[in-house]
Amino acid sequence: MKNKILILIGILTLYSCQDKKDSKNIVKTIVQDTLSKTIGGTADLSDAPPRDDKAVALIRKQLNVLLKSDLPALTKDDRYFYYEEFDLNNDKKNEYFVGFSNSYFCGSGGCSGYILNNDGSVINKFTVTDFPIYVTTSSTEKFYDLIFESGGKFYLLKMKSGKYPSNPSVQELVKKDVLKGSTKVLDISDKKFEKYSF
Repeated sequence: MKNKILILIGILTLYSCQDKKDSKNIVKTIVQDTLSKTIGGTADLSDAPPRDDKAVALIRKQLNVLLKSDLPALTKDDRYFYYEEFDLNNDKKNEYFVGFSNSYFCGSGGCSGYILNNDGSVINKFTVTDFPIYVTTSSTEKFYDLIFESGGKFYLLKMKSGKYPSNPSVQELVKKDVLKGSTKVLDISDKKFEKYSF
């Protein structure tokens, strides 16, 4: 602890001896270093700020409405969700993929979840899926097509009349190589997503 304090005092002393021109160079160097590490994927994001509090509050409120009849049966451990934002229709507003990974919402066929609009309204509910979900580069009705995994197989989901199909396992089967170029969303199996209660 003493060493850390001495190092901090030393840095502050050196910093205070710098003129304004040098301090701008120090700030510039720090910014460039941070940007290069971020682009290169080597930045330490463990202290990154939490996700958007407004989005979490919106999703939490919507889940309490959507799951109102389920709430009495849910244990404290069942009442959490994961989410990820993605602009599915290029309107500059992110939609929300919301998923669960507990026994109440998951079974042998996979898990349930939701895709919500930016205002919290439901695009659709989905069942029997494994995570992650893949967003393809193709689109239907101005929304990107999705690929869901269910039971080790991959299924293509296309928007139809403003909704994606709710059960991926009865949709068109696609080969795994179709995933190339797709973006993974809601990859909760990598354990890097924060859990939120509702």
